[in-house]
Amino acid sequence: MKNKELSDLFERMADILEFKDENPFKINAYRKASRILGDLTQDIEEIAERGDLKKIPGIGEGMAQKIEEYLKTGKVSKFEEVRKGVSDELISMMEIPGMGPKTLALIHKEKGIQNLSQLEKAVENGSLIGLPGMGEKKVENIKRGIQLLKQSKGRMNLGMAFPVAKRIVETLREKTGSKKIEWAGSLRRMRENIGDIDILATGPNHEKIVQAFTHLPEVKEVLASGETKASVIVEGGLQIDLRVVEEDSYGAALQYFTGSKAHNIHLRGIAKAKGIKINEYGVFKGEKKIGGREEKDVYKALGMDWIDPELREDRGEIEAAQMRGLPKLVEESDIKGDFHVHSNWSDGSSSIEEIARAAQKRGYQYVVICDHTKSLKITHGLDETRLMKQMEEIDRINEKIRGFQVLKGTEVDILSDGRLDLSDKVLEKLDVVIGAIHSGFKQNREKMTKRIIRAIENPLVHIIAHPSGRLLGARDPYEVEMDELMEATKKYGKALEINAYFERLDLDDIHCRKAKEMGIRVAIGTDSHHLDQMWMMSLGVAVARRGWLQAPDVINTLSLKELLKWCHQR
Repeated sequence: MKNKELSDLFERMADILEFKDENPFKINAYRKASRILGDLTQDIEEIAERGDLKKIPGIGEGMAQKIEEYLKTGKVSKFEEVRKGVSDELISMMEIPGMGPKTLALIHKEKGIQNLSQLEKAVENGSLIGLPGMGEKKVENIKRGIQLLKQSKGRMNLGMAFPVAKRIVETLREKTGSKKIEWAGSLRRMRENIGDIDILATGPNHEKIVQAFTHLPEVKEVLASGETKASVIVEGGLQIDLRVVEEDSYGAALQYFTGSKAHNIHLRGIAKAKGIKINEYGVFKGEKKIGGREEKDVYKALGMDWIDPELREDRGEIEAAQMRGLPKLVEESDIKGDFHVHSNWSDGSSSIEEIARAAQKRGYQYVVICDHTKSLKITHGLDETRLMKQMEEIDRINEKIRGFQVLKGTEVDILSDGRLDLSDKVLEKLDVVIGAIHSGFKQNREKMTKRIIRAIENPLVHIIAHPSGRLLGARDPYEVEMDELMEATKKYGKALEINAYFERLDLDDIHCRKAKEMGIRVAIGTDSHHLDQMWMMSLGVAVARRGWLQAPDVINTLSLKELLKWCHQR
């Protein structure tokens, strides 16, 4: 829908006119049009097709022409005229919450400030104080607005956003009694980083839901609150937006606001060919509404199966749904154990028994203790003698705990030449051996590839940990020829790890899908160093699902007996 695009465009035009100190009546006309389009429940393109633009209350001849121009060309010539003499940097600064175009015009005129960087310096050095109407409190509000703008422009790590959204949605359901409250957008698709957190809700009392949302204990600041919408800042500076819709449209809205954009565009093309219209309000055949209460209504109307949110990236999922060929994706309930947990024998915080009890509470059959090895001195890595002692402790713990088994493992360092950090004599006594790179990240592609493949060729290695070595937002993947690495993994029947730690998520979803196509299995490990990190299995499963993986593709779904057999066969 173009409603929001036009609403934003007219709001920006009003801002520029106000910055230029133009006629207030013109400014208010654009703000009014922006508000009308933002609140409009019908698709503006459909209204334009019927020739009914001027029937929208508050939209006159001039605004109708501008809307038609935008729908036909993607731009409005009047906007280009209005913005002459105002740089892109100044226009972008108009988005700073709480500042306003008049204040920006004052700062620009009196201090010559042209961009955000200059504004930040002026805020910090106090040079704005003393301008007309500019006291310490006003400057502090501008500083806060800059922070909010940066937060809104940046993207959040999935591991930071997911637990916050989950907690808030669960609390809202409990407080309102409504079960139809869900996060949407890229978070529902479980992308590794997201732009913002959007929550969609419905229920008999919209105001009650909004009130419950704005009064949550996590809320630090309410940015906006209306009858059906609200925006808040929660702990950590995250912005969360709530939208409450009619129950009869909830499913269609959830589908629409989940996205992705490419997925939805593809669906609309199919719908148009069938003489059907789909939007956030429902599914329509002519003037008749034929669905929208449930999300599956949208897909059913188009002759296809419902598609899991994680797959909605227009990567073949629509064609598969049309052919009734979608995979039954792995679920967290399929997981029988965690392959990668650190204890206080190296750099973890918990004892092996504490880890075992926590894993058992999660419904697992086993957990693999994979502490670091001796070359990683900063982690108090285990040498052969200490690892043998750890094995003895694991035997004692397994005698105490019924219906569960701690497996003996290690995250053994792959040295610069591909040799392993521990002797084969000790490694062969372990249940699971995970090879990992923790140093020498700057080796060239050829050396790094040969280094990892040499470890894969070792018959005692079962899994390669975090294969690309990336840290989200902190470190790029090291140079490695992933195709060669995966070919070797397939040849020797090994597995690649999905490291579920929120800063890694490595393998990524694209390589997971390639692994599936090649017949390579994956192992999900949380890389937990604290008990409260074991929940990150949810993130690892999400990556697997985005990679189209099914339960048989993930060795965590094997029973204890099946797993030990698989490891022995390597």
